[in-house]
Amino acid sequence: MYDELLVAPMRAELTRIGVEELRDGAAVERWMGQSTGSALLFVNSVCGCAAGMARPGLAMALQGETRPDRVASVFAGQDREATTAARTHFGDLPPSSPSAALFKDGKLVFFLPRHAIEGREAAVVAADLSAAFARFCA
Repeated sequence: MYDELLVAPMRAELTRIGVEELRDGAAVERWMGQSTGSALLFVNSVCGCAAGMARPGLAMALQGETRPDRVASVFAGQDREATTAARTHFGDLPPSSPSAALFKDGKLVFFLPRHAIEGREAAVVAADLSAAFARFCA
């Protein structure tokens, strides 16, 4: 219960902007099963780089003209089953949170790992995501 109270605002930061929250493995598989079009799966985290860079960067990128057809998130360290299920769709990429995986017609086409988020401004993260959206979601 205590953990849930702490992470509720972090979850709301994304659901408030229309990101669908996937809380278990079945939800991830249902979401991934809709493989037509573009889809972004965001791996949320309690860390400072998620709070200061990744979530705000995602919010900024989603305000752009070009965006994925669907956007969802899993919460690393909180919804372990969902996070594990999500990571099975990332191929050989090592676990990374926060991170963002962009799919086009069910295939992974872009991945933004923690090391490309940490220590950067939210606007730079947003620019990286927006560039990927322009390339793969248009």
